[in-house]
Amino acid sequence: MQLVPGNKFALTRRVLLGATLLCGLDASADHSTLPSAKSLHKELTLALRSGHPLLVLVSLNGCPFCKKVRENYLGPMRSGRGQPMVQIDMKSSASVQDFKGEIFTHDRLVRAWNVALAPTVLFFGHAGAEIAPRLVGFASPDYYGASLDRRLEQARAVMR
Repeated sequence: MQLVPGNKFALTRRVLLGATLLCGLDASADHSTLPSAKSLHKELTLALRSGHPLLVLVSLNGCPFCKKVRENYLGPMRSGRGQPMVQIDMKSSASVQDFKGEIFTHDRLVRAWNVALAPTVLFFGHAGAEIAPRLVGFASPDYYGASLDRRLEQARAVMR
């Protein structure tokens, strides 16, 4: 490899990319977005068929904590473990079909669920029932992953 004088970042980028590939991580994976919910009924049906609960992230456009949750926790869980999940935006007027087939806006559905803080992760099982405690807010990166894993395990235990 030839290092171009004045281009110290070229080597750093190559080293980081190589380390990422050696660790088995997908360097091209985009963890910054999750699919926006269009039909919760359909998403839940697909999740249950694969033996998983459906995770729903209630987020707010521009929220830095929501971004951290998406990029550092949910995105990798979705791409690495195949965990089904969608995102609902607190203030969006986009349409979404709920678990019973009724049409709501994202904003109206969030209010119907009594979610007041973003980010909030909800865990859904059969018939659209919440099957684990909600994960509300993002207080500490030190404990967030463990809290998320614990609630996901609770949801899976309910489904067994």
